[in-house]
Amino acid sequence: MSIVQTLLATLVTLGILVTIHEWGHFWVARRCGVKVLRFSVGFGKPLWLRKGRDGTEYSVAMIPLGGYVRMLDEREGDVPEALRSQAFNNKPVLQRMAIVAAGPIVNLVFAVLAYWFLFLWGSTVVIPVVGGVQTDSLAARAGITPGVELMAVDGHEVQSWDEVNLRLAARVGETGSILLRAGEPDRGVARDYSVQLSDWRVDLEKESPIGALGLRPYQPEIPAVIGALTDGGAAQSAGLQVGDKVLAVNGAAVEDWRALVETVRSSPGQLLRMTVLRSGTEQPLDVTPDTRVDDNGQQYGFIGAGVQSVQWPDSMLREVSHGPVEALWIGVQKTGQMIGLTLDAIGKMIAGAISVKNLSGPITIAKVAGASAASGLESFVSFLAYLSISLGVLNLLPIPMLDGGHLLYQFIELVRGRPVSEKVQMMGLRIGMALLFSLMALAILNDIARL
Repeated sequence: MSIVQTLLATLVTLGILVTIHEWGHFWVARRCGVKVLRFSVGFGKPLWLRKGRDGTEYSVAMIPLGGYVRMLDEREGDVPEALRSQAFNNKPVLQRMAIVAAGPIVNLVFAVLAYWFLFLWGSTVVIPVVGGVQTDSLAARAGITPGVELMAVDGHEVQSWDEVNLRLAARVGETGSILLRAGEPDRGVARDYSVQLSDWRVDLEKESPIGALGLRPYQPEIPAVIGALTDGGAAQSAGLQVGDKVLAVNGAAVEDWRALVETVRSSPGQLLRMTVLRSGTEQPLDVTPDTRVDDNGQQYGFIGAGVQSVQWPDSMLREVSHGPVEALWIGVQKTGQMIGLTLDAIGKMIAGAISVKNLSGPITIAKVAGASAASGLESFVSFLAYLSISLGVLNLLPIPMLDGGHLLYQFIELVRGRPVSEKVQMMGLRIGMALLFSLMALAILNDIARL
């Protein structure tokens, strides 16, 4: 995907999420009788500005990393006597709390509606059939064998590997047992497997919880056929073409794509004599893999070739769709699950059970936004829902500068009967700014490291 397409996908993603967040504040403020001075998507100098008949300025600004709703407030300037009743600071505390909470809540409602659309639309998923079990892994010790279908994780029914992964992700960093139900549902054969955990650590940057458990999902046989080439890569420079099937390397037969990848990765800078099948004729080609270095400083070979897509057997695919009411309820459950997973991840990150390397910043968001947009509507809407949940949950955290920080102050005011002092609020603001800027810097450093 080109840089321009990635940039456009990022702008659309942030534009949608920021707009609905700020619209939540705006809509409730208007319902509470607060005069809104400006509704802005983005910060900085306005690129587009229009004043509505309601007196509110509507703006699209240069910096797309957020937005704001500016309301009439005596703490920010003089307010004419005739408009004092419309000032935010003069509204009852419960109304102010509703206005502040509305932005994050609308983000969560948007996620419910996005998931509702996806479940109503329907999708084709890969059935979670185990293709292999790593020797002496957690799954192997539990007695799980290749060929069984996973049907439930900790009592929750699963229909796809995505659902399995999410359920397992919730157990990362824990001690205890994961209860997996697996078997052959077509034959009515199923049993429970207890996977024992002891402070289960997973490097989520390098592997999924599924792989960390020792499970390898079933995949159809993938022949060693070239499906794509990187311009100027070693494969293209050596004369490999899309559609070539690699039969042998250095005289040893190549069974499938996985075997070819392993051979290339283990041969950085070494000449590989390949035999390829092209248009029914065998041809010799010499390829020398480029040398690259992984995160651990280990060298590996890379030739710049992609695999040709293969057709999944119908027996391994499942059509999933629901009626309008059922899809809405499942959307609510899915949103609740993702909220719980987000809060759980934050807690485990603070406790050290999950590495802070998993924090992501704007660069990763841009990459994922571009990739999901390129993958189709379903993938993009799913990413929007996930990011909207993250935005809603993070904004509700009781950190000054965030909506949750304002709610904390207002809740204290509700209990005490008087506002928190300006001195305390300013101290909290400084702490909140330091914390948020530190987290943003760490997330950006993680983004750069991933590049």
